[in-house]
Amino acid sequence: MFSLIASCQRHKIDPFAYLKDVLTRIAATPVSQLRDLLPDRWKPADT
Repeated sequence: MFSLIASCQRHKIDPFAYLKDVLTRIAATPVSQLRDLLPDRWKPADT
């Protein structure tokens, strides 16, 4: 968990917003697209 938060901070991402978004999207994300949910590639879902 600490490394995930540190990675978010390194990429200037709010860790809470990142985790909230990723945890709501991960179940519907195909395995081939999971890399897009990593902090260095993440883009918030369109709301």
